[in-house]
Parts: sequence; C-alpha cells; structure tokens
Amino acid sequence: MAEPSPSVARAGFPVSRQVLADHVYEALLEWLMDGRLEPGAAVSIDGMARELDVSPTPVREALARLEHTGMVRRVALKGYRVAPVFTREDFAELMEARLSIEPVNARLACSRMTPDGLDALKQAVEDLKTAPRGGSFAEYRSYLEADERFHQLIAAQASNQFLLAAYNTLGGQIQRFRLFGGVGITDAEQAIAEHQAVLDAMISGDPERAASMMVDHVQKVRGRAMADAPED
Repeated sequence: MAEPSPSVARAGFPVSRQVLADHVYEALLEWLMDGRLEPGAAVSIDGMARELDVSPTPVREALARLEHTGMVRRVALKGYRVAPVFTREDFAELMEARLSIEPVNARLACSRMTPDGLDALKQAVEDLKTAPRGGSFAEYRSYLEADERFHQLIAAQASNQFLLAAYNTLGGQIQRFRLFGGVGITDAEQAIAEHQAVLDAMISGDPERAASMMVDHVQKVRGRAMADAPED
C-alpha cells in the first residue's frame, strides 16, 4: 500500500483504513464542489490514488460514498464519471420531495424530541451562525455540514424508520444541490433565520408551527436557488 498523503501522515497517529477513506472522500468532494472534477469527466481510480498518495482501496470506498450523493455515477465496464449538474427539473423534483417529507419530520420531531436532541439542534444553529461562508468549498464546508446536521437531527428525532430512510435518500443529494446555482453560499442570513424559526417552534413544543416553519424554509430555499441558477 502506498504511504498516506502528507496531510494525513503529519497528524502524528497511525492512519487507519477508515481515516484514509474519509480523507479521500473529503478531497474528492472538495474537487467536485470547486469544479476541479467537471461534470461528465471520467474519474480514474488509479489516477486519484497516485495523486492522493494512497492505494486504490480508499479511493474506491470514497467513490462508492459519493455515488450515494449522486455526484458521481458508476457506468458498467467504464468506471465512475462525474454526474451532470442538476437541471431545473431535477431540482424541482428534489424540492417537491423535501416538501413532502421534511415538514412531517418536523411535526413528529417536535412531539418526540429528547432533551439531548434539542441541545444538538441548538448547537447546529449556533454552528451555522459562526461557520465561515467563503467562496470555495473549503471555506463553506463547515456551514454546509451544520446545515445538513440540522435537517438530519430532525429526521432522526422524528423516530420513524421509514421517514428517516426516505430523508436519507434525499440527504445524499444535498451537496449536489449546492452545485445547482454554482455560487456557493449566498443566502446565509436568510437560511439561519429560517433554521432559527424552526428551532423556536421546537423549543415551544408546537408541532404544527414546526411543520409550517419547515415548509416556509424549504420553499424559500427553492425560490432563492431558482433565482441564482443559470438557465438550462
């Protein structure tokens, strides 16, 4: 096996297979989000392994994870290719699905939220408020993570295994959605206020208001993204 990349090796601890796979996943995700790997481009497992100074195994594992997000696609006998950016139709369908699932999650989570779950939700909003929002993925990665965590926590606290599975299917597309407009994070203040409104409803224990605030949030995200997106 090749030596781990210098950024991992300098960490000062034995590099496990999982750490390597995570490192490769984050590197490939950054290249995808920043456009270094362009839509339709072939992704060479051996080439990526050489560039990252790892064996092909963690690259394969990272690409399998990225396939779940929809950002790469596996083509029979041809390996992986970068997926096309969402069309307006793709995006409309994604948001339609989110509007069907996430308000229900919010309503149920408000009724079933544990104290620890509520604390985690509060922390996600605080992390959103303090996360950097620069133009490159490296600069807004923490913001995106906190955003995703907020929605994932609500899905988990709804305590319905089938709704959680449905949300997780959608959640895999979140990073790809960010490429739809191609402009990174432009709506932080609005989005943070909307997350806070959902959280306030959760704190007050009002399930219908929690659902309503989630509808409002998803609809406004849809509107802002459509305004930012280029024509097909």
